[in-house]
Amino acid sequence: MTVVTSELIRQFDVSGPRYTSYPTADRFVEAFGQDDYVLALQQRRIGSNAKALPLSLYVHIPFCESLCYYCACNKIITKHPERAEAYLGYLSREIDLHTEHCGVNQYVSQLHLGGGTPTFLSDDSLQDLMALIRRNFELLPNGEYSIEVDPRTVNNDRLMFLRQLGFNRLSFGVQDFDEDVQAAIHRVQPREQVFQLVEEARKIGFQSINVDLIYGLPRQTAESFDRTLVQVTELRPDRIALYAYAHLPERFKPQRRIVAAELPDPAGKVAMLARSLEVLQDAGYVYVGMDHFALPDDALAVAKRQGRLHRNFQGYSTQPDCDLIGLGVSAIGRVGTTYSQNAKTLDEYYDSINRGRLPIVRGLALSRDDLLRRSVIMALMCQGEILFESIEQSWLIHFQTYFAQEMEQLRGMVDQGLVKLREDGIEVTPMGWHFVRGVAMVFDRYLQGNRNRERFSRII
Repeated sequence: MTVVTSELIRQFDVSGPRYTSYPTADRFVEAFGQDDYVLALQQRRIGSNAKALPLSLYVHIPFCESLCYYCACNKIITKHPERAEAYLGYLSREIDLHTEHCGVNQYVSQLHLGGGTPTFLSDDSLQDLMALIRRNFELLPNGEYSIEVDPRTVNNDRLMFLRQLGFNRLSFGVQDFDEDVQAAIHRVQPREQVFQLVEEARKIGFQSINVDLIYGLPRQTAESFDRTLVQVTELRPDRIALYAYAHLPERFKPQRRIVAAELPDPAGKVAMLARSLEVLQDAGYVYVGMDHFALPDDALAVAKRQGRLHRNFQGYSTQPDCDLIGLGVSAIGRVGTTYSQNAKTLDEYYDSINRGRLPIVRGLALSRDDLLRRSVIMALMCQGEILFESIEQSWLIHFQTYFAQEMEQLRGMVDQGLVKLREDGIEVTPMGWHFVRGVAMVFDRYLQGNRNRERFSRII
């Protein structure tokens, strides 16, 4: 097992991008609008890869019944299910606007419902949504179809219904099993409830079950989080996502309800992370990268071993690199060499669609340098390796000349045992894999020009 020292964790306890895209979303500009996005859709439609490379779909469901104080997602707190029914009507119209330009029956190999709380939707609404998607897109038989689940909003019958709708992957938002911590973040869900639901999901036949955890929450201690970790290893989900809580009350209003004095200090967070790495690896989990762990026989762990990992706005994926269409308020998409984001408020989202326009409010058309650096950063994030010849042949550059400054920065990481500089390329070491965001940041041109990283989460 790779031993990650507390000293190294402290050194890399800095803010930085998660690189679900490059350039990152904070670089999107309002000058990019509907017309630019429509052009990208049309180019995809006539391109030779339109059928060869299936789409990924992300659908944002912003509604939640109650407020979780730690949450930084785009959400709407409501007790009125009729708001979701109206929202689905607009989603249908947004899909129509998409298919007008990219055509119907495009192949889809990946679908993810996120939020908010997708399971806020009633059974009828979920059924209508999936029927809507299937009318306009062709979901491939062996695709990944996932939904985020709030354990407080489902029971055994509902899990069976989700499976019948075609979902084959679940992600349970757990965060912490400690009752005191749950009270502090306004998200109380008994341990027994989660265990029972996961057991039922396995019986029903879901291919993969993920559990989300967060360290650094109020009232957490290294000891209390250790107890949560032990319980999670007993639960034994196929995948675990372990995130660091970023306390940014000036940006996210719900976090203002968290008592800052109850947050663990930096040393406490470091202890939680160090212990998490130890416990999860001792329990047999493979560190996939970027806060993600998986059992050795899980498709994500297999893909990592075989060098087939990919990364998009939904995180790590086993699906080939593909265009992503984002649907719903605030959703982010990628089509061709462009990124785009929908309006962040319901009023603005509805207004655009009422005017017969796609709700794109910002985005980016990538430059050649952007595309080159994206290929380098994604190679690091997914394969932990850069082969000079591959990059040089694809982009007609001399790698060490083009990235002379970056290569010099990497030499310090060599001394720390995080990377190896070979004659034919760059290799992230097993130790360095825990800090791969920091390695990738070396190649981020935008960070080189702007060292204000407070808009990002901590990289560990």
